[in-house]
Amino acid sequence: MNEEILTPVLDILDIAGIAVFALSGAVIAAKERQTFVTMAFFALVTGVGGGTVRDLLIEAPVFWIADPWVAGVCLTTALIAWFTPTRIWEGKLLDLADGVGLTAYAVLGAAKAMAYGIPPIPAALMGIITGCVGGIIRDTVAGRPTIIMQPELYVTAAALSAAMTVAGMLTAPLVGLPDAAVWGIAFVAGFALRAAAVKWEISLPSYRDDEIASPNQNGTE
Repeated sequence: MNEEILTPVLDILDIAGIAVFALSGAVIAAKERQTFVTMAFFALVTGVGGGTVRDLLIEAPVFWIADPWVAGVCLTTALIAWFTPTRIWEGKLLDLADGVGLTAYAVLGAAKAMAYGIPPIPAALMGIITGCVGGIIRDTVAGRPTIIMQPELYVTAAALSAAMTVAGMLTAPLVGLPDAAVWGIAFVAGFALRAAAVKWEISLPSYRDDEIASPNQNGTE
């Protein structure tokens, strides 16, 4: 991580995002009755996928190459999944945990992009990419439909956290609000939206292209 944004708040969000995404990858491999090597691979690519794409796009050093703790967290998480029954992670618990990773990474990605001088709108997009790409890679490799192909609020939660991070960092100096508070508020807001979507199955309206039957099709003149 760039030393310019190295703070306890972002450190916590970073580790939380990595660990939770790594867990979701390892659990999916476990449900497919795969070996530990496969589970560790899924944990790693899910945990670092979004951040890797972000760092390549903003021309930053890829964060997990220089930080040995990242791979360690992913492997430890894979071990946890290996020694626990998959039923523990069934239902909405894993979805909520994934929401923690999603919004934590969205905040982290947007904040890091801003620290590297990326303009506000692309910086917010970097937050969304950081939060979503790891899960997309996980689902694609596993041959599962990705969550972004569902109307359920997912990318929207990442977008909320990323947008609030960028907006907050731009306006914080004017109102005297510390960046740490901005990041915390952005994370809570995004996670609250994702948790509400999981609990009450809130979704965006899907595109519809229903054809209006013509009079002839209805058998009338």
